[in-house]
Amino acid sequence: MNEAADARGLAARSVARVLRDGVTLEVAAQSALLGAAPGLAPAIRSLSYGAIRGFYRHEAILARLMSQPVSALQPFVRALLSVALFELEDARTPAYAIVDAAVNSAKGAGARTGGLVNALLRRFLRERAALEADIRRDPAARHAAPAWLAQLLRADWPDHWIGVLAAVDAQAPMWLRVDSRRTAADEFVARLRQMGIGARAEPRVPYSVVLDQPCDVHDLPGFDAGLVSVQDLGAQCVAFPLALQPGQRVLDACAAPGGKTALMAERESGLREILAIDVDRSRLSKVAENLQRGALRAALQVADAGQPAAWWDGVPFERILLDAPCSGLGVIRRHPDIRLRKSPADMEKLPRLQGRLLQAAWSMLARGGRLVYATCTFARRENHDVLAAFLRCAPDAEIVPPARWPGWPDFGQGDELGQQILPGQAGADGFYYAAVNKR
Repeated sequence: MNEAADARGLAARSVARVLRDGVTLEVAAQSALLGAAPGLAPAIRSLSYGAIRGFYRHEAILARLMSQPVSALQPFVRALLSVALFELEDARTPAYAIVDAAVNSAKGAGARTGGLVNALLRRFLRERAALEADIRRDPAARHAAPAWLAQLLRADWPDHWIGVLAAVDAQAPMWLRVDSRRTAADEFVARLRQMGIGARAEPRVPYSVVLDQPCDVHDLPGFDAGLVSVQDLGAQCVAFPLALQPGQRVLDACAAPGGKTALMAERESGLREILAIDVDRSRLSKVAENLQRGALRAALQVADAGQPAAWWDGVPFERILLDAPCSGLGVIRRHPDIRLRKSPADMEKLPRLQGRLLQAAWSMLARGGRLVYATCTFARRENHDVLAAFLRCAPDAEIVPPARWPGWPDFGQGDELGQQILPGQAGADGFYYAAVNKR
């Protein structure tokens, strides 16, 4: 078997693990790479991510080709079909070679399986024009979204839902945050251009830079010394509602992997203390790595933000960032497996956790202090509705509207409690922010 065929089979095994075991695609791909020949990593990643990104579009195609439910297929065979359909969509490899390779990979799962894969892919090629025209009429299928996600978007964002579906079906740009203590965005862009790397600054969010094309982080000048970090534009917007001031004691609850912790330390060097906590010790080590690379200081502690009695010293914080665990729907274009691993059942459970964390964080906030509630989702039940429920039980809470956040850029959708950046707006991922002062 040639290397290209090996890459297809290993990519299909990665996708099958996501389907079967519910692991992230990153974890599944890393496992596949352990058995791969040197040099296959880029192909395996490209094929597996492409297959996952188009999974629900491929689902709609297969449903029109099969007489039995698509769910009846074995996970490996279902994954292999998505790998092949992604390659056929990509059109850089001759169709006959893609079909032959998929059939050969399928034969390992049984002779009849090879025949099924051959029949489905060849029928797709014969009927492709009509199938694709049919798919284009359904926004969810066209943009590879599960039905429940399209329904949620349509209910929460009726004027934007198709645009958001298209945005999360696209490749995400590579955004950078330059260290504000050491350089400016325009200066860093000039350095990149001298190296032949196309980029531009986003003046509405100071110190943010977007690359024309993604690159290896170690190709970025000063990355290893902490001069620049990879962080989406939407995540960088956390600086505006926080409105940090010298002398403040700050809690970064649920801090891992530490991008926002580092941003706070860079933007306001006069803070009295930043305490970054996370319940997961291994993830907290990522925070330490990010801080060390940028020569930044923060206290780190393994702790559950929802159980302050077990670790909090009783000294209130003037600022608290609660970047709450969420569905992650706003970052699907970076993590396309989210649409396979999340379900409506998850959407029912998360608001309870978010509300509990919000109540616990509020108990640690000083009077006159500010709590910023943040998520990387666009689901109103995880954002507006969680805050509304909290406010009904917190008479000492006062919403600070985005109009009073110094420097907030002119993008996003406001509600009466906070600001929602929808995926694709200004090139950003989807983030929600709300600022609450304690009277």
